[in-house]
Amino acid sequence: MAIRLIRRYRFAASHLYRRPEWSEEENLRRFGKCSNLPGHGHNYRLTVTVTGEVGPQTGFVVDLAELDRIVGREVLEQVDHHHLNIAVPEFAEGGRIPSSENLVAWIHPRLTKALPAGVRLVSVRVAEDEDLAAEWNAD
Repeated sequence: MAIRLIRRYRFAASHLYRRPEWSEEENLRRFGKCSNLPGHGHNYRLTVTVTGEVGPQTGFVVDLAELDRIVGREVLEQVDHHHLNIAVPEFAEGGRIPSSENLVAWIHPRLTKALPAGVRLVSVRVAEDEDLAAEWNAD
C-alpha cells in the first residue's frame, strides 16, 4: 500500500518581476508593484508530498532526515535569504520570471531526480503568503 508523506519547509527570499526588453510603463502595466526595483520579499512555504511503500523495518515512506537533506541541498540552500533573480540562473535578467508558478516548475525536476529509489514526488506547493500559492500535482 502506497502512503503519502507531506513535509512543509519555509524560506525567505526576494524577487523582481521585470522584462528588460519592456519599457517601465509596460513592466508596471503587466507586473504592477512587483516590477519596482530592487524587488520585494516573501516568507515562502514549500510543501512537498512524496509517496511510496512503508518500509517494514523503519515504518517510513522515506527517512525524514534524508528528505530534509535533499530538499535543503536541491532547493533551500539555493533560495533561502537570497534574491531569486540573482541566486537562480533560470531567473536572471531576461530569463523566467520568478513567480510562484515558475518556482514550482524549477523545484519539481530537482526533487524528482534526487529522491531515493521507491519514493515518488506527487506534489510541490509554493505559497508566497496566505492568499497566493502555486502547486504541481501528479494526479
